[in-house]
Amino acid sequence: MSRRSLAFLVLLSAFLLLLTGCGGGKEPSKAEPVKFKLAHCTWVGYAPLYIAQEKGFFAKYNIAPELVIIEDESQYAGALASGQIQALGNVLDREVIHFAKGTPEKLIFAMDESAGGDGIIAKKEIAKVEDLKGATVGLDKSSTSYFFFLSVLDKYGLKEEDVTIQEMSAGDAGAAFVAGKLDAAVTWEPWLTNASQREGGHVLVSSKDFPKTIIDVLVMREDFVKEHPEAALGLTKAWFEAIDYYREHVDEGNEIMAKALGLGTEEVAEMARGVQFLGKDENLAFFDQASEDSIYKVAERAVHFWTEKGIIDKGVDFAALIDDSSVKKATK
Repeated sequence: MSRRSLAFLVLLSAFLLLLTGCGGGKEPSKAEPVKFKLAHCTWVGYAPLYIAQEKGFFAKYNIAPELVIIEDESQYAGALASGQIQALGNVLDREVIHFAKGTPEKLIFAMDESAGGDGIIAKKEIAKVEDLKGATVGLDKSSTSYFFFLSVLDKYGLKEEDVTIQEMSAGDAGAAFVAGKLDAAVTWEPWLTNASQREGGHVLVSSKDFPKTIIDVLVMREDFVKEHPEAALGLTKAWFEAIDYYREHVDEGNEIMAKALGLGTEEVAEMARGVQFLGKDENLAFFDQASEDSIYKVAERAVHFWTEKGIIDKGVDFAALIDDSSVKKATK
């Protein structure tokens, strides 16, 4: 073979190799992102989801959740039970109820906890929790305010029968208290701050005094998790990164969340001051079964109260609701 022929073969081989290296050989296509619907109500505790969306953390983990705001609990609970949505941000004690009533769901990670944003406001004469005995209290029994109130009463040795409850929304309870129509109210901001508009009105106790009580969590349908475990893990990782980002860019994070929720930036900033967002480290500690403040203990307390009130039946295996695999994998 001549040198010219040999040189030609060498050049040809190099050319073919170059083609392969630059896309001449077809690369496997990237899998389509996992699409699903994730619902929540208008609350700052869920809003870091929009930071994850805005900053590309969902795309990073090949998921494409459609974030849907649904304000009414019966609607979003029904949507998860029927499979119209695949994921939901909601309060832990309420999800215990939904799970007990047959919704096939798994709790994937914790999102935030109320740390002063909820509480009991009371008139001047009610200086301590024990003074609530015989008082008329405004309360929404269909919300987590009820769980919070029962937790407070239980700690101080009171029973629900020791007070007279007037059922109304938390906002209406706050307004009625300021107007002098109630002795006390279980409510949230801005009514905790507004309590002082009534002479002698004050915050008796707040969720800051009762940590690990009002906890927001992310749940997914069990069948979806089985079919797409990578989506549950990806969503967990994206959430953790969103919380890290928020802590380093608070002002920008508040702007993103405010725009998504249709609220003012200052309003969102004020709401955020009353919650603790739960990132990687907080979730790892919260899912530790050996901890006295673990998610299992909070769920057990909810089961106890709701069974006692006849809201759920006895024998609920609350541990079957909780799936710690994504938190464990995401924190390695």
